[in-house]
Amino acid sequence: MIKFRPNRVDRKNNNTPILSDSEIDDLAEMLLADYKPRLLKEPQEINYLHFLESYLGANIAFEDIYYEEGEQPIFGATSFNTEYMKVFDRENMCIKAIKLESRTIVIDNYVMMEGKEGLALFTALHEAGHLWLHPGVFTKISGQISMFRDMEISPIVCCRRSSIENFGKKKSLETAKEFREHHADYFASAIAMPKSTFIPLAKEIIKAEGISDNIVIEDLDIEHNWFANEEFPNKISKVYGVSKQAAYIKLRKFGFITDTNTQKVQNKQLKLL
Repeated sequence: MIKFRPNRVDRKNNNTPILSDSEIDDLAEMLLADYKPRLLKEPQEINYLHFLESYLGANIAFEDIYYEEGEQPIFGATSFNTEYMKVFDRENMCIKAIKLESRTIVIDNYVMMEGKEGLALFTALHEAGHLWLHPGVFTKISGQISMFRDMEISPIVCCRRSSIENFGKKKSLETAKEFREHHADYFASAIAMPKSTFIPLAKEIIKAEGISDNIVIEDLDIEHNWFANEEFPNKISKVYGVSKQAAYIKLRKFGFITDTNTQKVQNKQLKLL
């Protein structure tokens, strides 16, 4: 496994790496080239559990992760040290603390249910992003049970529903925690849909639809709206095993789907150059 060595860190915020999206894209491709080069040659679904265990050296656990009443469910968690965390024991109908070895990724049983395969993939790769990108932030002295509340830096990183399902929806990032969650989200997207195969595939799908300039303007008419919001991301999601939402956000990010207002702003900016 290639070890992550950040070029820049925010020392005032627990050594949170300073990374652009394009840098994460490049890092993901570097990892995939080392792990399985064929993933960069033809679009396909990654075996994410094998990637986590065999390449990143992660321990994988599947649990009913405990969360307080009124709080959002926790979909995934990552332990950088030997720690204890709370889970719900369904067999004995009780809450208990289990021991996690260092470099353990815990995936909640909910996301592993039938029909949620895209969510499971993205959750696991999101946690992989924390494990690979953020050891300098979270590797601390272990020994106490993590309660997951009112803690900016916890020995166990827990990622709630909003961290996973709201991928790409937050327009601005302010806190170091928000930046780290974005890192993990973008890492998951970059590993699941590497740009080396994603870009040619998207262009191929657009060309087959008879749309020019490699851009779909989703609010141009009903037909374009349907293609941009349904057919286009569906085709991408089936190839990579991701959710339709994750595919749509990636297509927007790479400029394959846009809208009239965004295009006007971009054209205006180009004229000023």
